[in-house]
Amino acid sequence: MELLHDIRTIYHLAITRQRGSTHKERLDNFYRGQAQDYDSFRRRLLHGRTELVAALEDLIEPGQTWIDMGAGTGSNLELSTELRRRFSSIYLVDLASPLIELARKRAKIRGWDNVFCVEADAAQFKPPRGLAQLITFSYSLTMIPSWRKILQHAAEILAPGGLIGVTDFYVSRAEPGPGFVRHSWSERRLWPAWFGLDGVHFDQEHLPFLLENFEPVVLKERRGKVPYLFGLKAPYFVFAGRKPIA
Repeated sequence: MELLHDIRTIYHLAITRQRGSTHKERLDNFYRGQAQDYDSFRRRLLHGRTELVAALEDLIEPGQTWIDMGAGTGSNLELSTELRRRFSSIYLVDLASPLIELARKRAKIRGWDNVFCVEADAAQFKPPRGLAQLITFSYSLTMIPSWRKILQHAAEILAPGGLIGVTDFYVSRAEPGPGFVRHSWSERRLWPAWFGLDGVHFDQEHLPFLLENFEPVVLKERRGKVPYLFGLKAPYFVFAGRKPIA
């Protein structure tokens, strides 16, 4: 059954690349045929989500609002019942209609009455009840062309002292600085080119931008297996940081 899901996903990955004149059209076309198989394939590709949620469990106090930007099918909420119950309102925000519709179905089936699914541009969404205590990006920064604008917006709607959590693919700068992982010349070209075919845009400035604008609490630089690329591991990071209080 898993192989069947993978075959369908890979087929749609190959035939629906970059179709559409707007970012939303491209996302909808990209995910429409593979949405039902999204979780099965991505759980073996999108590493770091469990690590991120576990780190946030140790850091976050009960609060009013959590926003998951680029939430997809809402599968992150399956990773921690404890974290989900700490918030009175959780907003799953995604621009892709096929994915957010699955998130709505998931929330309804699970009976998550504190979860609200919103089809919207992450750069435009604002929580209706004041500032958020937690904002997460799980493999969504690399899908957002205007990622600086999104992170600046997230900082604006995050409460002082609030947490931002991010896990995503990345490549390092050519000279990342002492204490940081340095990727080889070939890695810094292979992975952006490979994932770029599907609209996943690696950017060596993602992690430096986060470090410059939020006070880092957790940082892990890892590599994870890519299905069917035997022996190859793509780099990803896990980051949690606080918005400065002053």
